Amino acid sequence: MTNTTFSSLGLCEPLLRALASEHYTTPTPIQARAVPPLLTGQDLLGIAQTGTGKTAAFGLPLLQRLAEHRTRAEHRGARALVLAPTRELALQIDISLKTYGRHLGFKHAVILGGVNQNPQIAAMKPGVDVLVATPGRLLDLVQQRHVRLDGVTMLVVDEADRMLDMGFIKDVRHIVALLPKTRQSMLFSATMPNDVTKLAGDMLHQPLRVEVSPPTKTADKIDQRVIHIEQKDKRALLAHLLNADDMKRVIVFTRTKHVANRVSEHLSRSGYAADAIHGNKSQNARQRALAGFKSGAVRVLVATDIAARGVDVDDITHVINFELPNEPESYVHRIGRTARAGSAGIAISFCDPSERVYLRDIERLVRRQICVMTHDLPASGLATANTTEERRRPRERNYKKARRRWRAPPRRAA
Repeated sequence: MTNTTFSSLGLCEPLLRALASEHYTTPTPIQARAVPPLLTGQDLLGIAQTGTGKTAAFGLPLLQRLAEHRTRAEHRGARALVLAPTRELALQIDISLKTYGRHLGFKHAVILGGVNQNPQIAAMKPGVDVLVATPGRLLDLVQQRHVRLDGVTMLVVDEADRMLDMGFIKDVRHIVALLPKTRQSMLFSATMPNDVTKLAGDMLHQPLRVEVSPPTKTADKIDQRVIHIEQKDKRALLAHLLNADDMKRVIVFTRTKHVANRVSEHLSRSGYAADAIHGNKSQNARQRALAGFKSGAVRVLVATDIAARGVDVDDITHVINFELPNEPESYVHRIGRTARAGSAGIAISFCDPSERVYLRDIERLVRRQICVMTHDLPASGLATANTTEERRRPRERNYKKARRRWRAPPRRAA
């Protein structure tokens, strides 16, 4: 669509005023194609890579239809429900919907785990127009009878493939079963594995399918590179790369929480402003880390895949895969944190010999060979870093501890 504007999509004046104040002028492809049919009440299956503007694509028509059919939310109930896989994404969606609907006077609530449930119970007590929730905590509160879902007229399931990755599909199905049969439903996903396809078939009624790009295609403006390096040398190389002036705001991805902590601590000891975010962190600690990253107080955010789709921060210059993901689809979501809103970005992956099979799977998925990059870290730098790390390892000084590690051979039968 050419020369498309938000006003040409049929949006109401309060929404257009809010968009203008945020300097949103031209709809993205997913917004241009999804908003008009959603305004008519049609169900929709949206397939688009991360960072393409899906929140506005479902949020704007959701808010307008709520405004056109104003009713009072029931006690402990909600008129519209948005399900998100992670706490960070749920909070980001809530912020966006409040921004778009600032002139509509709706009541909003967010339900997510990792924090005290009492404020969430209090927020839901009078009923709300828009509820954004993660599936686990929502089911907990439904089972405790603090939330009722029989008044939901609009449902959005965002990042459905991530729901599958995190084991939430059963919870989503349970929630959908509690909703009224007559409703408008939307499902958005970056990829369409079989279980997500089946979920879409079960929850959507004659949906319009909108696919703005191949589901495995990475953003064109991301410069993708790979460095082959031994596992033991990765931390030294990471610290060396961060000396570059153009690395202004960086996300570093690891596969495990333990490695995320170790990398973050190593960077902090090396003088870099770094913090970690993963599932073992409390929600308050995760929000503090994200707030520091957004403000610039934290230059490097070290994260597990929990942040691959929940971090919506502008001007991320680099994504570094300290460890390649063992699921190739996660690579697409990780590097999608950069090159957002039309800007360019760089994604650098460290690949040790044991990860080459992951690299082959990724290249097969994205249908391209990732450019091999050589590093300029001198061998002496690697050797020094490894020697320092060896010194930090605790020695076995206690004879009793050493003795406990020894196991006597089994006695022979008499």
